[in-house]
Amino acid sequence: MSHTQRISRRGFLRRAATAAAVCSAAPCIVPASALGRDGTVAASERITLGVIGMGPRNQSNLPSFLAEPDVQCVAVCECFADRRKLGKEMVDRHYGNSDCRVTRLHEELLDRKDLDALLIATGDRWHALLSILAARAGKDAYCEKPVGLTIAEGRMLVDTTRRYGTVWQCGTQRRSNDSYRFVAESVRGGMIGKLHTITAFLGGWGGDGQAKPEPLPDPEVFDYERWLGQSPWAPYSPVRVQLWRNNWDTAGGVIADMGAHYFDFAQWAHDSEMSGPVEFAGSGIGPQNGFSNVPFEVNVEARYPDGVKLLIKNGAKGVRFDGDAGWIHLSDEGELTAEPKSILAARQRPAVSWAYMGGHVRNFLDCIKSRRLTVSHPELAHRAHTIVHCANLCMRLGRKLHWDPVAERFTQDDEANRMLERTMRLWQHG
Repeated sequence: MSHTQRISRRGFLRRAATAAAVCSAAPCIVPASALGRDGTVAASERITLGVIGMGPRNQSNLPSFLAEPDVQCVAVCECFADRRKLGKEMVDRHYGNSDCRVTRLHEELLDRKDLDALLIATGDRWHALLSILAARAGKDAYCEKPVGLTIAEGRMLVDTTRRYGTVWQCGTQRRSNDSYRFVAESVRGGMIGKLHTITAFLGGWGGDGQAKPEPLPDPEVFDYERWLGQSPWAPYSPVRVQLWRNNWDTAGGVIADMGAHYFDFAQWAHDSEMSGPVEFAGSGIGPQNGFSNVPFEVNVEARYPDGVKLLIKNGAKGVRFDGDAGWIHLSDEGELTAEPKSILAARQRPAVSWAYMGGHVRNFLDCIKSRRLTVSHPELAHRAHTIVHCANLCMRLGRKLHWDPVAERFTQDDEANRMLERTMRLWQHG
């Protein structure tokens, strides 16, 4: 039996009674690591983890999970062979063995009885679907943003995790960042007076090309059909794969990429986490003749029921909150500025990078054990992502949209309501 098989938390508990009976009849030697001695964590307290997706995001996420003593990563799933190899090397190097299993078939991870949780960082088209499949398989999940391609996917995720009682955390790690917490609490505490405007600066965007069809690669080298997932079928092209964030079929552009973080932050500071704006209007400018069809330049204004405006635009990444008695701004590099400057006097801790994962990962792991809601739980994440999709839809349709956050429908706009969901492609896996 391999080391990774021995340490399954569920497997350990199932075998405990049998082991006790055997030990009562004959001498029994139990390794110190199984009991949590010598600085290790007892097998019954370890969380066995499977990874789906080993692109740049999980290459950053995975070390934070491996650093936690109560996590044991046992498997990596990835459509690209070179990324599967990289994931296995990262895991095996950390544990000093060669036990990590690799596969391109996510079904294998869903079927494993010894897996407690999944770390999911694929393209946007797979986020909600894999999270839903994980919940149905009884597995908790940490999933990267954005949640999905439509508002309907987000609602389905919320309902499914609630139905199956699984723990889910969105990869909006800024929610567990002390710098963001300081700003949110300052705004909510009235340090800038009455809030009237939130401005989310999403940064720049670009990248285009001609998606010229090429022969399908060997699925063992790159499984394109699996990578494409629910999205409409299209001929394989390296441009399509490299620029997937820039096409509506597979993603949602800059608003989906950075807005998922910043709208969550805005809702937090505005104390509207379970609701959202009721009006969206704006425009976007993007390429006309290439593969990319999402806006590169965006200018959207959303309005909350209390009159507070959320402005969404390009510019150096960060979020600014303006009130009738001052303002506070947090850049993506962690630089805090404010007026009056006395607001910053209460700031005692040094700035923490947006990339810091430790607190967010720890919250997820602790909630797996307590079965409590995470700080970026499904409903909260879904509400922030609803802003993402409403903002994109108002640009795509070229008109103001009126949104009902309770019914989760647009008012008197059948065309916009038809875009709340979309038909998913069925595909034969293998």
